[in-house]
Amino acid sequence: MKKSRVIIKSASYDYGTLRPLVFDMIDAFCGSMIGKGSRVVIKPNLLAPAAPERAMVTHPLIVRAVTEYVLGKGGLPRISDSPAMGGFERVLKESGIREALRGMEVEFREFRESVVFDTGEPFKEIEIARDALDADVLINLPKLKTHAQMGMTLGVKNLFGCICGLRKPEWHFRTGVNRQLFATLLVKIHYAISPAVTLMDGVLAMEGEGPGRSGTPRDLGIIAASDDACALDVSLCRMLGADPYDMPTNRAAREMGYAAGEIEVEGELPVVSDFRFPDVAPLVFGPPKLHGFFRRHLVQRPVPDESLCRQCGECGKYCPAKAISFEGGRLRFDYDRCIRCYCCIEVCPHAALRAAEPFLGRAVRRLKR
Repeated sequence: MKKSRVIIKSASYDYGTLRPLVFDMIDAFCGSMIGKGSRVVIKPNLLAPAAPERAMVTHPLIVRAVTEYVLGKGGLPRISDSPAMGGFERVLKESGIREALRGMEVEFREFRESVVFDTGEPFKEIEIARDALDADVLINLPKLKTHAQMGMTLGVKNLFGCICGLRKPEWHFRTGVNRQLFATLLVKIHYAISPAVTLMDGVLAMEGEGPGRSGTPRDLGIIAASDDACALDVSLCRMLGADPYDMPTNRAAREMGYAAGEIEVEGELPVVSDFRFPDVAPLVFGPPKLHGFFRRHLVQRPVPDESLCRQCGECGKYCPAKAISFEGGRLRFDYDRCIRCYCCIEVCPHAALRAAEPFLGRAVRRLKR
């Protein structure tokens, strides 16, 4: 059985020390794949317009170091993603990536055109960004963040950004309240693209109600890399003191036969004992006939903080279930329609939404225990 290799290093955003660490990690996994004229897609996490200190996007200096490495090898680097909100150019500007790469021979191109890729059961044909599939080498640059729906958004989930534009909320809608089905989709997409290396930005991570503005930046001071994103995700969950297979994508990968071998970690895996995860509560339970009642009154759901809500409408625009409206100057949720994907929390520019379980739901869960 194949042994997976994960490299982890202590790091900061001091470029003089960060650059050689990034170079060594890429060289270890895919240096031989990049040569003169190689088309190299660099896929950072560009969730939304945000400054680096918000810990919402991959830090610009990591993107710079990777781009320098590719140019040094004679490759043709391209920065690509499909942001959830704010527009590609605006995210590049506010994240600092445009400025960090100023003067470098690099192309910036949003994922816009899709091609159909047969991933087999249960989804069969999935439309994935053409540029991601056609690249000679794809370098995956996720940000270590929590995620209100999936627990964490790490290496595997970062490639969901290779689904173009509004096809992302469409897939949320198709997988509905089934977190494990959505996790299976994410694993299928990851292995369709098969990045040459996944390099995780965990210098300034995010804990709490991530992955958007409701999350809290947390200094972890590490970067990590592997050519097996599942093995990387498992290792980072262990670092954070979590059971790796409580995370749906890791569980899906194991059930599909991935990340089942031994993981060899090079470097010291720090112990983080007080990392704050989001409270990811069950979305359905009890007899099927009562699911509608339970979803309205018992299960976890997005709720607004009216003191922070600016009624900008971003949450409603992105909601795949069309469960959000504005009535009488207030934001309203139709919890019968809401699929609990928490896209609204992810894209809210004012941190005005959070996932919360009703009091009655918490009481029922305690009684079940």
